[in-house]
Amino acid sequence: MSSENYKHVEEKMKKTIHALKENLAGIRAGRANPAILDKVTVDYYGVPTPINQLGNISVPEARIIMIQPWDAKTMKDIEKAIQKSDIGINPSNDGKVIRLVFPALTEERRKELTKVVKKDGEEAKVAIRSIRRDAIEHFKVQKKNGELTEDDLKDAEKDVQVLTDKYIAEIDKIVEAKDKEILEV
Repeated sequence: MSSENYKHVEEKMKKTIHALKENLAGIRAGRANPAILDKVTVDYYGVPTPINQLGNISVPEARIIMIQPWDAKTMKDIEKAIQKSDIGINPSNDGKVIRLVFPALTEERRKELTKVVKKDGEEAKVAIRSIRRDAIEHFKVQKKNGELTEDDLKDAEKDVQVLTDKYIAEIDKIVEAKDKEILEV
């Protein structure tokens, strides 16, 4: 069987990994990470606009994110959007820039966050296994229609399992790295 048959399976698995990484980027560890603002949008002239398109975002210190809007009129709107979001940080505005100061995480909060990370990792694994199941079902239908032989079906199942194992191992590494980042004091 050609690798073309597995390309769509691997693409779906890569998308699952990408989605997991995006989810985990939004979870704040003790450090300030501009990715936490990726899901926050500001109503800019009636259009929901991401904050990173309204100003310069920088991290001058480990626990501070600084937002410098290009249009001073958007300052209040950006501040309101951050307050409405679920990031749990209250912005401070000095008229020129908005600062988000991240407090140090408590031990209890760190443990809660590691549980969230593990849950996200498990959901990604379930998605990978679901992709595997769908792919194998597809190959069984092909065999039933006479497009595959019994040996081809066995090879396809083995190859899809190898892909599944590879991506599940990658998920484990990603979750482990995020846990380590969160528990780092």
